[in-house]
Amino acid sequence: MATEDEGELSARYQNTLDALSSLITKRSRLVNNNQSQRFHLLLHYLKVLELEDAVSQMKIIHVAGTKGKGSTCIFAESILRCYGLRTGLFTSPHLIDVRERFRLNGIEISQEKFMDYFWCCFHKLKERTSNETPMPTYFCFLALLAFKIFATEQVDVVILEVGLGGRFDATNVIQKPVVCGISSLGYDHMEILGYTLAEIAAEKAGIFKSGVPAFTVPQPDEAMRVLNEKASKLEVNLQVVEPLDSSQRLGLQGEHQYLNAGLAVALCSTFLKEIGIEEKNGLNQRSGLPEKFISGLSNAYLIGRAMVVPDSELPEEIVYYLDGAHSPESMEACAIWFSKQIKQNQERSQKISEQILLFNCMSVRDPSLLLPRLRSKCIDHGVNFKRAVFVPNVSVYNQVGLSSNNDRRVDSIAWQFGLQRLWDSLARGGAKSNSASVSKGEQEEKSFVFSSLPLAVAWLRDNARQSKQVRFQVLVTGSLHLVGDLLRLIRK
Repeated sequence: MATEDEGELSARYQNTLDALSSLITKRSRLVNNNQSQRFHLLLHYLKVLELEDAVSQMKIIHVAGTKGKGSTCIFAESILRCYGLRTGLFTSPHLIDVRERFRLNGIEISQEKFMDYFWCCFHKLKERTSNETPMPTYFCFLALLAFKIFATEQVDVVILEVGLGGRFDATNVIQKPVVCGISSLGYDHMEILGYTLAEIAAEKAGIFKSGVPAFTVPQPDEAMRVLNEKASKLEVNLQVVEPLDSSQRLGLQGEHQYLNAGLAVALCSTFLKEIGIEEKNGLNQRSGLPEKFISGLSNAYLIGRAMVVPDSELPEEIVYYLDGAHSPESMEACAIWFSKQIKQNQERSQKISEQILLFNCMSVRDPSLLLPRLRSKCIDHGVNFKRAVFVPNVSVYNQVGLSSNNDRRVDSIAWQFGLQRLWDSLARGGAKSNSASVSKGEQEEKSFVFSSLPLAVAWLRDNARQSKQVRFQVLVTGSLHLVGDLLRLIRK
């Protein structure tokens, strides 16, 4: 039973989350014609919080990209911690608790510290609001809070993940990072960043600063051309790094992580040289990476990316494969990872296995770009889903504060039925191409829509209890929010 002190702490924390939720607006994500205006307000906010000098003195690694930027930051933070540096990591989004976004030496900030820093910033900014200078939007406030935390905690290095885009992202208020990185680029947030790779690359390249070294990974020609042009104008030495050798053990699973790890190694190598810490033989030694790099890469950990989690009630009957992929490219990477996991598990297990898809995606995404890639890539690797389950985009298990749930909920479950229809059409197309006749009843049994995630999990467990000779291997993907919801639910 919780003590009175724990109860009071919980109530105070919930009040803090409710205040944070008040900064969420429906417009902030969809309206981009005032991005420049809102971005310039950041300088005012920094001044109010007396953070101008502190931020200018921070030693920062700044990372943008469409996919892989979070993993790159995790690898970099883990490597630098192995060098004894006190690290501050700011990433997004969170899966279960907003404090996941703020890590000190690899550990998310405590509730007590989070509340102290939050209210310090919230009250100061609230006192200075006006029609011309409103309160910061949700992500903007979180970025300012990160600067406040890292400045006060006196970290040696800040690893900063861009939230959205780059040019007008709140993290881009920094003037002189030590080094910048851009991970793989693709089509995402197109309603804000643009509908071509060139437009998207231009926004991401907005984090380049004059004279600051930068690294990227191999990109499509259209994107690479723009990155090179932007770098040239700013006299930025932009280098392309290759994936790390696959013999290196990584803490994050999936072939695509070797690309992110290669970028992280380049960023950390440059950072360590810039601040005067460098291995005696350097990083180009033929014998391989320094031990501290190897240790950092192998111990990196990121919740919600390529995770395998047994069900808390039926660990032998249900295993969840969690990956928050939500772009076409990351969906393919997720499918490859899942397929390889299934093959490895089949070689070790005597049980019959059945693959089930548990899916949602945000309504701003195009499922016709996600589900076909996921399905076809799995089929290419010999994995066929027996059933597919679709749930609402937001459940009661994922909310910042109590007031945020209604603001972020989609209008109705109709979106999920649309996902189901798309999936069924793909299944019918696949059946026709295989010259297999599938009855209407059989088609209906292949996919389901549930009004909430808890109902879907209860259905899975009921089926598992009735089929004890079968192990359900459930791929949970399409949304980081879904992954966070499920983790919270099954760990209750």
